[in-house]
Amino acid sequence: MSTTENGADSGGRLTFGVSVFGETLAATMRLAAAADAAGLDAVWTSEFYTRSGGISLAAMATATERCRLGSSIMYGIGRSPLVLATDARDLDELSGGRMVLGLGNGTRTMIRDWHGQDPDAPAVRMEELVPLVRRIWRLHEGPVSHDGRFYHVNIKPVGPVAPPQRESIPIVIAGVRPRMVRAAGEVADGLAGHPLMTVKYAQEVVRPALEEGAMRAGRDLANFEVASMVITALHPDVGQARREAAAQIAFYSSVKTYDVILDVCGFTAEGEKIREAFGRRDMAAMVAAVSDDMIDAMSVTGSTPEEIRDGLKRYEGVIDHAMMYTPSIASSPERVEENTSSLIAASDVITAP
Repeated sequence: MSTTENGADSGGRLTFGVSVFGETLAATMRLAAAADAAGLDAVWTSEFYTRSGGISLAAMATATERCRLGSSIMYGIGRSPLVLATDARDLDELSGGRMVLGLGNGTRTMIRDWHGQDPDAPAVRMEELVPLVRRIWRLHEGPVSHDGRFYHVNIKPVGPVAPPQRESIPIVIAGVRPRMVRAAGEVADGLAGHPLMTVKYAQEVVRPALEEGAMRAGRDLANFEVASMVITALHPDVGQARREAAAQIAFYSSVKTYDVILDVCGFTAEGEKIREAFGRRDMAAMVAAVSDDMIDAMSVTGSTPEEIRDGLKRYEGVIDHAMMYTPSIASSPERVEENTSSLIAASDVITAP
């Protein structure tokens, strides 16, 4: 199901947003304001070891007025359930009820080496985390006590707790492998798909896994939003756009975790070449190993807004919301901002029926 800026039914049509990851917070705010003014449904941001998703969302909230604001993703693994709930509450208040909380773990290596946490059973951890964040969101209803496998919480307010601005906040889970996607179907309000996710993977792996999770939980997916980042490059020289997309695809394909997408889509051989080149830290060889078929399946590129529009049409009826995601690997910060700005400026054409 597709949603509009504050989660209302959009009639089943594909909605569009843009992923913003500016070199500076000023750039992030500038791009978010432009996307909001252009009428895009949502602006999304992420985080890495150089940028906080929460701070970026706060900055974007002050620069926008109407669009949804989402994290795609914030690390659930590195924050306690209480910190996640209180950060989300503040961000939702700051944005006037426009926040979408997107959570992810990253790879097992990231869980272990970046956050110093137990990398075992990441989907089980997420299945425990999301309902707990929701309970803490409703702390005004009473104390929260939880003794689980990963989280141990006993919160007893010392006085009355004011209710949050909204009864609930949409929570989406970033998922790639079927087990995590199933977790999203079981406990979340939506799925944030990986930039490598293709139409084939969404149809053959993601949708069945979501349905399995929903069935296990006794839920239906009528109000569930399937969103995905889509690597999108607009440049007058379409060859340049395709090279930029190939670099981003190569970067992600070097990660063993994402093999499942490559295998389902028939790109196993390319993946092996990319990882071999990555082992030598040979970026040029990594990009060269990305086939034209991979670029066509895993990105949308073009020299005109009309070509971008036509490329995105393949996602209609497959996902609910497309996040246009600017490739950044091997691109300068100036080019990243230029591409994002171009997509925003052309959004009236790109999003036209």
